[in-house]
Amino acid sequence: MSLEITFPPGTLAVVALPIGNPADLSARAVEVLRAADWVAAEDTRSVGRLLGRAGVRCRLISYHDWNEAGRSQSLVSALQRGERGAVVSEAGTPTISDPGYDIVRLAREQGVRVIPIPGPSALTAFLSVSGLPTDRFTFLGFPPRKPGRRHAFFAAYSDRPETLVFYESPRRILAALTQALEVFGDRPCALGREMTKTYEEFLFAPLRGVLAELESRETIRGEICWGIAGAPTHSPSSSADAVFQTAKDLLARDLTPKEAAKELARMCGLGTKDAYQVLRKVRDAKSPAKAP
Repeated sequence: MSLEITFPPGTLAVVALPIGNPADLSARAVEVLRAADWVAAEDTRSVGRLLGRAGVRCRLISYHDWNEAGRSQSLVSALQRGERGAVVSEAGTPTISDPGYDIVRLAREQGVRVIPIPGPSALTAFLSVSGLPTDRFTFLGFPPRKPGRRHAFFAAYSDRPETLVFYESPRRILAALTQALEVFGDRPCALGREMTKTYEEFLFAPLRGVLAELESRETIRGEICWGIAGAPTHSPSSSADAVFQTAKDLLARDLTPKEAAKELARMCGLGTKDAYQVLRKVRDAKSPAKAP
């Protein structure tokens, strides 16, 4: 099909680039990038090297988190003058935890045609091989860096029944998984590292096992995508009666409420919020009734 039809003047193309393996650059992406009057790129140096190896020579414009709000209007104005434009991130699909949202939103608002050039995405690549349920999932991007905010962030999703998927850097992955175990309990977990690259690796185990494996290493390298199964609708280890009995046993021990909730979550596969609720019900049931 002719580019005049698929990529006419005045169109913005959102182009996916490889997340690691250069061979994943599609023939259609190469064709569109060659035809573009300019390419807004998150990292012009790395994108320039990738496109150079594919024989693509194009005008690269720096477009990243720090300047996209201000630069989007001038780029949309260029599109309105009839130029063909493309937006790419350093790797993967733009707007998916990468720059691109501002220019796409503004182009849509001003009636400019926007087309997708689909291709690699760390999110879908990970999910396809994760072994976690994929009929329903929620992508949550990078969790907050600070422990308090990250704990609250996880807790807000602790009761969700669908698979939860996150991105994380190698520097913060241990802290994130440790806190996730406290909040979500020991649910099924998968982790992908260096996807499509030479040292690609996937882990699949209960969350505690994935954390232990990474803790045993001297260094952790590569961008990471990881996820956990959704909240169980019942205790994976036993019935509701057994969960209540476990809670009674924990309350009989000399534990703080936080320690008891953490242990109940671990033993019964509950989120921390659910564990507190069970402990509260058991405690209230043991309290003597007040006199009328």
